[in-house]
Amino acid sequence: MAIEVLKAGLATTVQDLGRPGHYDVGIPLSGAMDRFALRVANMLVGNDEGAAALECVFMGPSLRFSTDALVAVTGAELPPKLDGVPRPTWTSFAVAAGQVLSFDYLRRGARAYVAVAGEIDVPLVLGSRSTYALGALGGLEGRALKAGDVLPVGLPGGAASVGQSVADDLRRGSQTATALRMMPGLYHHRVTPDSLDGFFADAWAVAPEADRIGYRFRGGRPLAFVDRRPPFGAGSDPSNIVDSCYPYGSIQVPGGTEPIVLHRDAVSGGGYFMLGTVISADMDFIGQLQPHAKVQFTPVTMDEALAARRERQATLDRVRKAMGAPIEGSDTARLAP
Repeated sequence: MAIEVLKAGLATTVQDLGRPGHYDVGIPLSGAMDRFALRVANMLVGNDEGAAALECVFMGPSLRFSTDALVAVTGAELPPKLDGVPRPTWTSFAVAAGQVLSFDYLRRGARAYVAVAGEIDVPLVLGSRSTYALGALGGLEGRALKAGDVLPVGLPGGAASVGQSVADDLRRGSQTATALRMMPGLYHHRVTPDSLDGFFADAWAVAPEADRIGYRFRGGRPLAFVDRRPPFGAGSDPSNIVDSCYPYGSIQVPGGTEPIVLHRDAVSGGGYFMLGTVISADMDFIGQLQPHAKVQFTPVTMDEALAARRERQATLDRVRKAMGAPIEGSDTARLAP
């Protein structure tokens, strides 16, 4: 089975749950920006939750199917159409051989996930089919899709049926975040206490420079730094440090003006100080933020961060139970980051 790409959309890539374990050599996690939405899309069509699907940003592709298929679209509210006829999101539907799947205008969110029974069967690279475009790894030739591409699809293996749906209150991927919870730390002692309070009090808007590498925010007050004698190799800018590792979700603030939350394709280290780290339970929400959306950063404790992760796990388990999928008790390790 194969899918022909008639129109590629804005930035459509193949993504699964990513390739952890290679950060030490500079290869990032990659994978779906909204892991919850990817998992649910795969469940709806009977795939393994971590199977490869398409991640569509702001604008969907146009795809012609060579054989019959079962498809589901989750995440952002990007309404699918089959030969021009609307189909529901967060619900599995049948596609007949020769039909064309396209998409209406984006209604909410930023990234939609298109899962096909059997998964997008591109080659594994370091254990993952995810596209890391900056390094030209994985996916289809290590890049975003383009018109004329042909995507191989594997044989369906799981049990799924047409019309399976997810209840509205469980459609986490299409929800809009107004606060991002973070754990202050790492280098937050580099800024004055009053300045840190201002960072949390201010509303920050998503800048146009927001992608899989990181989300930049602007509109809040600049940070004020504690006076110091710059260490050798750090440079004169107070936001610079001697090179350090960058955790997934960490918040760097170059020059103290515009925070950047590092996401799935971020580099693994560098010379900017980090104010803290967005908790794993909220990283999916960042992937659904549109430019100019406003959020506040909210400090939480480790206990609160772990509670949020358990709550996220419980929501995922509710979806599994509703669809008769297995409850994976050992899933925590794959759930975070």
